[in-house]
Amino acid sequence: MTYNSHFLDQTIKTINKIDSKKIDKIVQILIKVRKQGRLFIIGVGGSAGNASHAVNDFRKLCDIDTLSPIDNVSEITARTNDEGWETVFSEWLKVSKANNKDALMVFSVGGGNILKKVSVNIISAIKIAKKRNLKIISVLGSDKGYAYKNSDISIANNPEDGKLVTPISEALQPLIWHLLVSHPMLQTKKTKW
Repeated sequence: MTYNSHFLDQTIKTINKIDSKKIDKIVQILIKVRKQGRLFIIGVGGSAGNASHAVNDFRKLCDIDTLSPIDNVSEITARTNDEGWETVFSEWLKVSKANNKDALMVFSVGGGNILKKVSVNIISAIKIAKKRNLKIISVLGSDKGYAYKNSDISIANNPEDGKLVTPISEALQPLIWHLLVSHPMLQTKKTKW
């Protein structure tokens, strides 16, 4: 099998493992959020780019008040400089007065690990979100990290080939949010194409 065939085969197998019942539960959370709250989306690296794109789609297609600290480069870099990278998301959520009417969506490959000090900023944001009773939705590449274990709903892609966790999970984040923003119970505006 060629690399291309293997990659595509792994992607298809991973897609086939997505639990549609979890998607339905996410839709129900987002319907409530649209009526009374806000959706905050966070991620780092490639997942940060995905978070920024997803904000646009939830706002434009679903009329959900959606925000991401990633989109304010000045604030995120000032907070990193002055307070440290670990609290950039949690402090942003505090200033945003995140509360129990809101939801936090996390895009991450590993979901954070306290002992390894990986994605600690995501862990800090989840802790604040839990303390303030936000619904937490995570779209991940692994079920071993902090986000998977501490979210209300977690979708972990877990490709069979562990070497492909990052590219496949970051590629499937857009697939899942596009499924959500085109869902008939969420989408309020049609796309042009």
